[in-house]
Amino acid sequence: MVDETMIDEKAPSRWAAAGRTARWLLGALSLVCGVTWILVTVHSPSAAVDLTVGAVFAAAGLVLLMPHRIRLPRLVTAIVMAMVAIAGAAAGLARGTVRVGEYAYIADRGFPVAWVQRGAIAEDAATAERLARSANWTLDLISLATNLLFWAYVGMIFVVVAVLIQRKAQESRR
Repeated sequence: MVDETMIDEKAPSRWAAAGRTARWLLGALSLVCGVTWILVTVHSPSAAVDLTVGAVFAAAGLVLLMPHRIRLPRLVTAIVMAMVAIAGAAAGLARGTVRVGEYAYIADRGFPVAWVQRGAIAEDAATAERLARSANWTLDLISLATNLLFWAYVGMIFVVVAVLIQRKAQESRR
């Protein structure tokens, strides 16, 4: 008689295969997007910020593509990523930029990607500013998702650094 629990434990899960595929696709996409971000924005006015964003996406993509090289504790990594994503996006709202044109006033909030905005267009700059300040903030969900992903990746990189430091400390004790 065959014990069914042993069969279930040894059988690979479809969810595990789907998770590995999703991790690989997200890693490949993140790596390509990070390198592309660096290449496209290398001459922008905010080159240091753009280089950092691209490097975070590329590094996170490499971590996702090579789980055999760096084994991360799943629960701790998920918690840190979620906490850093929420805290980073919330803290990013403190950074605001204003663009003023002859007839427009646009205020953005969010870092590194602006994801909340309000603005107005009028006959003169003073009227545009007054109208914009009374306007409601609008939310850009794609930019918010990009912002949350960036900060989650920063959290994952913190976990990677902690795991590597711990691994090095264990090796030096031996």
